[in-house]
Amino acid sequence: MTERSPMAGDELVAEVSVIAEGVFGALAPLVAAAETIVNGARRAATAELARLRGPAREVLGGLVVGAGFIAAPHSLADHRFGFAWWTTTGGGPPSRLVIDLDPAGERFFDYTRQSWFTVPRDTGRRHITGPYVDYLCTDEYTLTFTIPIHRAGTFAGVAGADVVVREFERAVLPGLRALGGRAALVNAQSRVIVSSDVRRPVGSLVRAPDIPGWWAAGSKPCAEGGAILRRCGDTPIALLTTPD
Repeated sequence: MTERSPMAGDELVAEVSVIAEGVFGALAPLVAAAETIVNGARRAATAELARLRGPAREVLGGLVVGAGFIAAPHSLADHRFGFAWWTTTGGGPPSRLVIDLDPAGERFFDYTRQSWFTVPRDTGRRHITGPYVDYLCTDEYTLTFTIPIHRAGTFAGVAGADVVVREFERAVLPGLRALGGRAALVNAQSRVIVSSDVRRPVGSLVRAPDIPGWWAAGSKPCAEGGAILRRCGDTPIALLTTPD
């Protein structure tokens, strides 16, 4: 069995928290701009979302490959849905993503069913969704960071950012490998985000320990059957280490 360094684990937990907080922090100007638009004296029209282009493009870069604002149904004056998202995927300059928002359309994308939208709506809290294969933007495993936006106390949409998992992996994998043994970063639904163990690929499900149950119980550091779970700051990401 490989001996682990608790300090190394603590450092990785802190590093992951710093990375996640950095993404959320980068969203602050976009959140402020979206709040200004939705909290005007009258309900905003869809065309006004174009004003978010500058703040969204400021978020892009580093780990972030997409950013924007997605309106709650009927929060805009002229359309049921509103989607203003800019991406840097494909190697070109930032461009606005165009999707079908017509419920009668063949390619209608009902974003109100996506967890990056529903969790902030239902909890009033920021959220990290993923890893999931983002067929809309990146066609890769992606983490989507979202923050709820409100108008007069009513949910009006989310501001968010996309991070490609392979870039996130590049940042944290050295720390995972330094722990020795089997180490992985997992989400609250037991899905592997990044792992140093080939037996736990990205997106795979960890069956034991019971991570959702641990999360529901308060997500305090715990050891069970040789496995150790620690939450990474105030994020929905946990470090799981298990013996060789």
